[in-house]
Amino acid sequence: MLSISFGKELKGGCAPEGGRSFRLEVDIPVQEGSFLGILGPSGSGKTTLLRGLAGLYRPDSGCISLGDHTWYDSSSRVFVPPRLRPVGLVFQDYALFPNMTVYGNVQYATGDHARTMELLELVRMDAQARHFPRELSGGQRQRTALARALGRKPLLLLLDEPLSALDEELRLSLREELRRIQRETGVTAILVSHSRDDVFRLCDEVIELEAGQVRKPGRAGPVG
Repeated sequence: MLSISFGKELKGGCAPEGGRSFRLEVDIPVQEGSFLGILGPSGSGKTTLLRGLAGLYRPDSGCISLGDHTWYDSSSRVFVPPRLRPVGLVFQDYALFPNMTVYGNVQYATGDHARTMELLELVRMDAQARHFPRELSGGQRQRTALARALGRKPLLLLLDEPLSALDEELRLSLREELRRIQRETGVTAILVSHSRDDVFRLCDEVIELEAGQVRKPGRAGPVG
């Protein structure tokens, strides 16, 4: 079980009265092996929450734990740095190393040839192993970033708007790929998006953030 209790003061376009500070408050459990979707407009706190789980932001208060391991606890001043958290993160722009091939990007995370090839086959990028990011389509870059995020065998996979830059046809295709890979690996995954269609078609559970607050929790039906 991933337990998330997260509080942080923020500023953004969704704050009342033209951008005054507001508080991001999320207190939810996430079942192991499930796919959670977080909806919300820009400035609602989605990405801050995701990066806080990865350890890139420090909450002001709360507790974040996965199973028996606590990553953050404000009361006991525990803060586990990003490199020590078993987390894979896929950014909106994919953040691939431009001077490395597809193989090199994934091998950087795995440190192992066999594991690298296993992941490239999983995301169907083994035929492009020697290509550089500049030679790839948007969908191929997304799949490469996903393979790299899975390289350290994370217990938690975080996806920050991974489909937003893609055209509709490719978006539909990769939506199914994401779901397939999440099911095959069994990794607990969290997707943040402003797209209701993406979230409700991909995810098992859905919450909606508005100005830092959970406003409309809901449940999505199974896909496929």
